[in-house]
Amino acid sequence: MTIDSMTIDAITDEVLATLGSGRQIAPFTTRPGGLTLEESYRALALLDRKRAARGETRRGRKIGFTNRTIWAEYKVYAPIWGYVYDTTVHELSNAASLRLKDYAEPRIEPEIVFGLARAPAPDMDEGALITCIDWVAHGFEIVQSIFPGWQFSAADTLAANGLHGALLIGPRHPIGSHAAQWQSALPNFAIDLLRDGAVIDRGHSTNVLDGPVSALRHFVGLLAHDPANPPLAAGEIVTTGTLTRAMPVTAGETWSTALQGIGLDGIMLRFDEARGVL
Repeated sequence: MTIDSMTIDAITDEVLATLGSGRQIAPFTTRPGGLTLEESYRALALLDRKRAARGETRRGRKIGFTNRTIWAEYKVYAPIWGYVYDTTVHELSNAASLRLKDYAEPRIEPEIVFGLARAPAPDMDEGALITCIDWVAHGFEIVQSIFPGWQFSAADTLAANGLHGALLIGPRHPIGSHAAQWQSALPNFAIDLLRDGAVIDRGHSTNVLDGPVSALRHFVGLLAHDPANPPLAAGEIVTTGTLTRAMPVTAGETWSTALQGIGLDGIMLRFDEARGVL
């Protein structure tokens, strides 16, 4: 049975009320009536409209669960996504307004971020798709679970805006005339994720649906069949999913990355112990 618009409205109000509070709620799929994937896409679209109504500006999208090595851990076996906003996107060098206590069970994800110069089309191959990208950057996404213990279904994650908390973007590198070099490097690099100088996990670009551009291509195709949410547009930011496992973070830690095989420097982020801010 399909849930009605009033129920979708109530779901989005409940999600909106958790944002920035650190509070958690029961997964929608475990409640009477449940929640389907189709319904969760409708909820995501309505949540976006409500965030716009309260003054937030959409900056782009985040793709989640592109890393196939973590599917079994979360029992989510296909990519999902969410929106990112002016209130959630920060330059990595200027993120002092983010506070850990605002997020429910926060985790850190090292990712590749793209800025779009023009709208991609669903029939584009990866060579054509990379010409739509203005710049590439390495960044951290802070994800959260408004559902206790990171227990949820795919539909829950969509209704919760893809579990997005914040996106911190490092130095941006123009694609320009170097599209061929980036197309070669993006599916072929490795990454170490470190906490306080010790390697916590290692990843590879192929974890992310065979590479970040492949993840973007999959996402463009997914949106082409979504009647509730708009396709990507020029100027949007897209972060393509974690290259390693998503790791829990606490105050007092310093997280960093080291990349091999691509022209991107590692990045660093310290969680302030005294004030609980980044």
